[in-house]
Amino acid sequence: MVKMETADLETDLSLFKYGNLEQLPPQYHNLETDERTVRIETALEELGDDVVILGHNYQRREIVEHADYIGDSYQLSVQAAETDASYVIFGGVTFMAESADIITDDDQQVILPSMEASCPMAGMAEALQVDAAWAEITAAAPDANIIPITYMNSYADLKAFCASQGGLVCTSSNAHRAFEWAFERGDKVLFLPDKHLGENTAYRLGMEDSLAEWDPWDPEGKDAEEVAEADIILWDGYCQVHERFRVEHIETVRAEHDDAKVIVHPECRREVVEAADEAGSTAEICRTIEEADPGDTWAIGTEIHLTRHLERWHPEVNVLPLCGDACMDCNAMRQIDPNYLTWVLEELVEGREHNVIQVAPEEKELAAVALERMLEV
Repeated sequence: MVKMETADLETDLSLFKYGNLEQLPPQYHNLETDERTVRIETALEELGDDVVILGHNYQRREIVEHADYIGDSYQLSVQAAETDASYVIFGGVTFMAESADIITDDDQQVILPSMEASCPMAGMAEALQVDAAWAEITAAAPDANIIPITYMNSYADLKAFCASQGGLVCTSSNAHRAFEWAFERGDKVLFLPDKHLGENTAYRLGMEDSLAEWDPWDPEGKDAEEVAEADIILWDGYCQVHERFRVEHIETVRAEHDDAKVIVHPECRREVVEAADEAGSTAEICRTIEEADPGDTWAIGTEIHLTRHLERWHPEVNVLPLCGDACMDCNAMRQIDPNYLTWVLEELVEGREHNVIQVAPEEKELAAVALERMLEV
């Protein structure tokens, strides 16, 4: 573990934090679909209320069809905390399982089926890396009170870091309120890790004229003095799925479907959000399709699996992917496959726990503070 420079925390790079996570045993590699389904259902019947399965909106059909709850990451964690289940199986990525561990009871174990399910965006802002940048930026603006805000799509230690520096967490739907909360208490905001959500939020608040980007990867980039002049400092991170969408995808859909409306996630580039009819979180995208009139056509700019779910769940609406599968598949989410789910469930039946996600106590306490501040807004 490494001691942070600007916060009283010890942590490590995410790559090294979960050395206990295991790979799928060879005997589970080639399960047939029908056999696998029967084995999952058999294990769930034996485990009963001792287990709850969470399926993120971006998970494949073979996962969500076994899920007790389907939705956004934080919403799923809240739902798990409200159950009496001893085991929470999170069909998501590492930071989501960490959030579930933070807010569930101590006697609930959170399990991430696959060790490979790690969000690239979260990995673009490691807490140790942010700690070093924070030292530079705050030194460049010694008289300014800078409030850090981290998107929910970040590791627990970064949430804890933000809390220690007077900041908070936000979701894609309440980022604007988190910004307002921060500016009521400070002079500037450091927003991480998603620069596109940060930029779209700045535009929503009419603050687009005072933006700067901190690129931790480019030694020839803007120096701290230049960046610290801005009111909103954006960390150079992004979602590899949502950044692939382009304005030409919207133009193509509208050319092929005269009546099409377009809704995109606010993790998309600014010009894509401007070109769309609506922008919103996955929950807001779902709500838009649920409330659409029969026969309406909506093109969706987000991960492909949610689009496919909405196609199945709402056949009365013409739901279209904004571009093909190549644009929209999340490789991290894809790591949670049904074979992994079969394995961890059958092992629980035998009394063996695998791939348990446990946030360090000090991190958990501070990260919970950042989440509580989010709930204030």
